[in-house]
Amino acid sequence: MKAYKIPEATVIRLSIYSRYLQQLIDDGVKSVSSDEIAGGVGVSSAQVRKDLAYFGEFGTRGVGYKVDVLYGHLMKILGLDRKWPAIIVGAGKLGSALALYQGFAARGFNVEAILDADAEKIGTKLDEIEVEPLEMMSQRIKEKNISIGIVTVPAATAQEVTDKLIDSGVKAILNFSPRVLKVPPNVLLRNVDLSVNLEVLSFNLNFIK
Repeated sequence: MKAYKIPEATVIRLSIYSRYLQQLIDDGVKSVSSDEIAGGVGVSSAQVRKDLAYFGEFGTRGVGYKVDVLYGHLMKILGLDRKWPAIIVGAGKLGSALALYQGFAARGFNVEAILDADAEKIGTKLDEIEVEPLEMMSQRIKEKNISIGIVTVPAATAQEVTDKLIDSGVKAILNFSPRVLKVPPNVLLRNVDLSVNLEVLSFNLNFIK
């Protein structure tokens, strides 16, 4: 199945389903119905079944799903059955917070290198990783087989940094900078703009009485 045939909203919900299933596993729950998954994540049971149907039949009619089995399928579908080395460019407050965030490693995203242009940051450590100069980018990406770049630099340098990441072999960019980046068609790009999410909330708050 080609990824482009799957709606992005479905992929996002699959990630949410997987987190809910992990909670059930932690709670010792062995089986779950589509109704229970729907109630747990805030969608309809029909939506749950439709999302899962893109990838096959995982449950038994009238019985439901084995939690650990369905979780395993979702982790494989999401590509989380393997490790994804990542590099963070920008060791400011946001970059540092991301480097120290344990949730990445828990989902298979391992930060292998952190780079910055600030001489005062170079040589400091975030957890066990030493902040290195930008000049180390190509070497670290090749030796660590890094495919994901996380950009947390100011807007003025974000495109330049992104271009260097791509030239060094990175195939996916997670952009936290407040700038619209340009990447070639063969490179994946996701933008994370916290202000946009706040603006969506403020828009909807206008209609709450």
